[in-house]
Amino acid sequence: MSILFECEYQGQRYAGVGLPVPGEPVTLYPVSENQLRKAVLAGGGTEALLESVTSGTATVTVSGDDPGVHYLPPLLPGAAGNSLITGFMGTHRSKFPNPPAPDEKFKAPNWLIKGTGSWLETNGLPLTVPASAVALLEEPEVGLVFVNDKDGTPHYAGYTFANDLNDIGLHLQNPWGWTPYAKLCDTSMTPWLFLGEPPQSVTGQIIIERDGAPAWKGDFTCGADAIFQRVPDMVDYLFSYPGLRRPGLVNYLLLGSDKASYHAGFSIADGDQIIFDLASHGVVLSNQVRYAPLADTTASAGFTNWSSPVS
Repeated sequence: MSILFECEYQGQRYAGVGLPVPGEPVTLYPVSENQLRKAVLAGGGTEALLESVTSGTATVTVSGDDPGVHYLPPLLPGAAGNSLITGFMGTHRSKFPNPPAPDEKFKAPNWLIKGTGSWLETNGLPLTVPASAVALLEEPEVGLVFVNDKDGTPHYAGYTFANDLNDIGLHLQNPWGWTPYAKLCDTSMTPWLFLGEPPQSVTGQIIIERDGAPAWKGDFTCGADAIFQRVPDMVDYLFSYPGLRRPGLVNYLLLGSDKASYHAGFSIADGDQIIFDLASHGVVLSNQVRYAPLADTTASAGFTNWSSPVS
């Protein structure tokens, strides 16, 4: 399986191939801000995409753990409004009483907008959540990456992995109305773009550390085999909406998650480190939870003449 990544190093954007290994040399290839997205739209398959990155000779070699390298979410545009994070809810088979019949009619799962690409954090960076959070839930998910061409046609680029951190406690207080509020937590994503079809099976372990020591562990499974609906049906249905086919838009589509630490009775706290050890794919996603301080002003602070409407 071929893997691409992008990063920033000394003020320049670079791309690389494969998974960097700490302490070992990594070759970085200078790229323009939209070079990889153009290569995806040009087609030609994996080999053509790799060639578009590695054909240059002005390379830089760094260590795989060089602190000066800032890895980026896959294909992230420079302009925040040119990318969108969305996700499906209630997709895993464990949340349904019976397995799907082979000829079962497709019923679209619930879906939500998480935010723009500027809300994405990647490996090692903190995830900020509201200080008012009721009960947090980590969610290891497959993330599909699409780029829309000038006509608005989505082109699949590959897949990555994400932590759709959210306030499940708030969601459960009002599942039909407060879920969008509950999702107003940062999302983390691995910078590795796997150049292949969406994975059938992803397995690994969630480790939540507190004060440097493991406080909770649990296994997880995601991928197409774990999902009740058929992934192509989910994708086709979503992209039937013109709003997601705006030319040039990069779509990060999260496929949903199974139950995790909250369902086992564990409470995530400020400062906890959430680690996804994606053993089946040889990668790790690790981020610290950070509670945002309460705001000391409100959006209505300037409404000096505010009054209630006359009934």
